[in-house]
Amino acid sequence: MEESESIQLGGGIQLSGFGDLDPGTLVIVKKIVGNFVKKLDNSSVKLHLTLKPVHKTEQSQKYEIMGRMEVNNEVKRAEIVDFNLFFALNKVLNKLK
Repeated sequence: MEESESIQLGGGIQLSGFGDLDPGTLVIVKKIVGNFVKKLDNSSVKLHLTLKPVHKTEQSQKYEIMGRMEVNNEVKRAEIVDFNLFFALNKVLNKLK
């Protein structure tokens, strides 16, 4: 994975593999992630999400999202595969809570 594929969202939030999404989808992803971190109300959160497309065909595609969150030296990991990018993102973030 190239370094140019990583998107830094201030603080300790990093998104990898999300650069290939269309701009409208990327804005929604950034809002969802930003709101999640804001709700945690902890300034020492480090969050890294990695997106990998899986089994892409003309009609459908699965998304695999791997999440790693570090809060107060405690590391949590989660991984989800789903056909809907936003559902997958929501499920990963909820597992990381």
